[in-house]
Amino acid sequence: MTDETIDDLMDATYRALCKHGYAELTMQDIAAESDKSKGTIHYHFDGKQDLLESFLEFLLTQFEERTETIPGETPAERLHEFLDELLTADDEDAVEFRTAILEIKAQSPYSEAYRERLRGFDRATRDRIADLVAEGIEAGEFRPDVDPETTADFLVTLFHGAQTRAAAVDHPPERTRDSVHDYIEDHLRLESDDRNGTSLEADAGAEG
Repeated sequence: MTDETIDDLMDATYRALCKHGYAELTMQDIAAESDKSKGTIHYHFDGKQDLLESFLEFLLTQFEERTETIPGETPAERLHEFLDELLTADDEDAVEFRTAILEIKAQSPYSEAYRERLRGFDRATRDRIADLVAEGIEAGEFRPDVDPETTADFLVTLFHGAQTRAAAVDHPPERTRDSVHDYIEDHLRLESDDRNGTSLEADAGAEG
């Protein structure tokens, strides 16, 4: 397949998932959202699960590329920005897609292929958060006794819970987002005086 064909089919899969959800999704639904025929899709994929496995890989690649560079001048700003993106639904399609992904997650106990691809998302999210927390400690923004890996595990678990709660009982993830921002400021951040002292020590060390 050419890159153009892959992009077209992945975009069509996204739109079809938003409209129909996982359970009701058919290859014809995906073909209807694409300029490719159902026969063409079957030529490249054995069936719905095979296509969705590729779709999850495609999403992971996009996620990793998109989050490789996060806006913000400091690690703390970048951590806020990253979690803000994770916990903000841009539009109605994003809400419907979140529900469809939850349906796929529900299938993962019975599908090692789904489970492995979802692990990839989990690892990528956890590693990105852990790196940002470690950078924040190094920069003197976050408390030195904070453990990046434990913090990342907690925040990823919180994110997954917020996504599940939003899809299951319509609880806006934006409310969790606000609490996460408070958590960063209240539990990870050094006090202002401590940050200033750490900054001065770092400057002195650099000069020495």
